Order: sequence, then structure tokens, then C-alpha cells
Amino acid sequence: GEVFRDHKGRRTLRFVHGATGYFLKIHPGVRWREILKNLVFLRLPILGARHERDAIRRLEKLGVATMTIAGYGERGRNPAKIESFLITEEIENTISLEDLANSWQKDPPKPSAKWAIINKIAEIARILHTNGVNHRDFYLCHFLLEARWLESQSDDEPELHVIDLHRTQIREQVPYRWLLKDLAGLYFSCLDTNLTERDLFRFINQYSQKPLKESLRENASLWTKVEHKAKSLYAKLS
Repeated sequence: GEVFRDHKGRRTLRFVHGATGYFLKIHPGVRWREILKNLVFLRLPILGARHERDAIRRLEKLGVATMTIAGYGERGRNPAKIESFLITEEIENTISLEDLANSWQKDPPKPSAKWAIINKIAEIARILHTNGVNHRDFYLCHFLLEARWLESQSDDEPELHVIDLHRTQIREQVPYRWLLKDLAGLYFSCLDTNLTERDLFRFINQYSQKPLKESLRENASLWTKVEHKAKSLYAKLS
């Protein structure tokens, strides 16, 4: 298949079987050094494809659209030498929100379409975070929007698929630091999209499910830190 990524031994390929496209992620195992480094920083090490498989199943149970598993396997008992793979169906006829947002620079969207997407992102973030799930790479590029909605811009809510779940964490409750990381990462990836203050307030209102003034008052520290962390990262990478 066509290699999409080859990083630290983990390879992602796209191939076609019949008339359907698939993505194959191959995990050849991790070194003990990597496992110990994660444990030192109080993080559970990612040992293979099982992690993403479990995350996909969790999102399915929560009703959040994501990838569809077509195949999975693993072998080995030594944590540093477990070999595994995950095959997911290609999500066709979609556009990443990062690409869509970039196109808005020259072709601004209808306010109703932009607000519908903001509401949907906030809903997904709320569902994940209130159910103990944090993404760790919560950026616009990891949301895929179905093109048919974009073309019709109907009154139906947009269908967004959340992808790249290999670093997702699942607990009873999301720790504050990881909640902050997800929200700051999302805001960071939106900083070039010309969002207005009204757009940001819309997200906060939908995410918190509380009156805006109440949410801003009760969570003032969180939203201030989200803004600071996002803009600090943006300045660092600019």
C-alpha cells in the first residue's frame, strides 16, 4: 500500500481491497526505554494497536462518529516486543476541518454553517470529556466533515468523524491537565481561522451546557489558561 506515515517504527499505509479503501497501522513493538520514560512521567505507555482499537470502541458506545474497524491482531507477551496491527475503513467523501478552515480565508462560510460546526465540535468535546476520554491530539485536522452536508448545508447537524485515536486516554474522569491540553490544542488549531469572540462564546456555551455568564464565572481560570496555553504554543511555533 501507499505509505502515509512511518514514525518510530509505527507505519500507516493505505490500500484498496475490492472497491473499498482501508488504512493499516502496523506497530512493531516499543523499546523498554520508551516504556520506562512514560512510567516516569506517570503516563501509561502505548504498547500497540489495542490502545486505538479500545478507543474506537469507546467512542462508538458514546455515539461519537469515528473510524470503523475492519481488522485487528497482535502477538507476543513481552510488553516491549508486542507486534500488532489495526485496519480501519477509509472514511470517504470528507474534508478535514483544518483544510476547510483554511479555505475560509478566501471564501468565508455562511454564519449558520460555521455555527453548526462549532456547536458540533463543542458537543463532541463535551461528550468525550464528561465520559473520561481525552484525545491528546485534539486538533481540527483530526475532525473529518462529511462533504454532502457541506454541499447541501441542510438544517441537519453536521456529521463529524474523530480520527487518530492512538494516544487517547480513557479513565473514570479526565484529569485537569489533560482537559486543558485538549481544549488548548483545539483552540490553537483555530487561531488562523478568524474566529470572532461570539464564535468562542458559542463554543463555551455549548461545551458547558450552562448560561454563558455562569460558565465564564465558574470556569474563568480554565478558559484563561486555555487561551494562554494555545497562544503560547502558537507563538512558539510561528
